[in-house]
Amino acid sequence: MTPSETADTPPSFLGRALYGGILAYMAVDGFKNNDKRVAIAEEKGVPMPDVLVPFVTGMLFVANLGVILWKFPRASAGALILFFLGTTPFIHNFWAMEGTERQGNKINFLKNLALLGGAIMLLDEASKR
Repeated sequence: MTPSETADTPPSFLGRALYGGILAYMAVDGFKNNDKRVAIAEEKGVPMPDVLVPFVTGMLFVANLGVILWKFPRASAGALILFFLGTTPFIHNFWAMEGTERQGNKINFLKNLALLGGAIMLLDEASKR
């Protein structure tokens, strides 16, 4: 099987749909809670959070669609990698926190690392096409 045929198999589509479903939920939740996320980003020192937070949330949503539909898969996976590399260490910096805030952010940090790993594998698969 060629890489393009592999991307079209039911297991590949199911995996992308499950992965993308989580990312779609994250993006929709981000849009619903934009004000809260802008405030958190501002607190963390993110420049222009009122512009960057909705922008990266939109990037997450569009990249997610590209992965699910396997359209522009390298650009889509690359955008996901940028999203996770750009947000994870700055927003979920659990090492600078204590108590329940530390624990919750540690879980989200590790979840994002796993999602980053998935995006790296998708980029590798897309690059074989």
